[in-house]
Amino acid sequence: MENISWQDFEKVELRVGTIVSVEDFEGARKPAFKLTIDLGPEVGIKRSSAQITHLYKKEELAGRQVMCVCNFPSKQIANFFSEVLTCGFYLPTGEVVLAVPEQKVLNGSKLA
Repeated sequence: MENISWQDFEKVELRVGTIVSVEDFEGARKPAFKLTIDLGPEVGIKRSSAQITHLYKKEELAGRQVMCVCNFPSKQIANFFSEVLTCGFYLPTGEVVLAVPEQKVLNGSKLA
């Protein structure tokens, strides 16, 4: 693991947003959802592809808050542009557990 400076860490825009809609991502190589996330007034509504179908159902995701990296460039995945990276933790089996705040916070709040 490479050490980074505090200044490097501060460049990463890690913010909380609320998932407002979830769609199946039919064109993805691996099973995934297309998420629409409200990241507050400063960042706005953004879209993200997330390979979380093994642990989460569409119906349970809307309304949940998630952590996102907001200052990566958009990434094209099949015919979809992912605008933010939805954060999570890999299990040993490869599934992803979403990174979420312990309590509800304002959309757009930065990780401290």
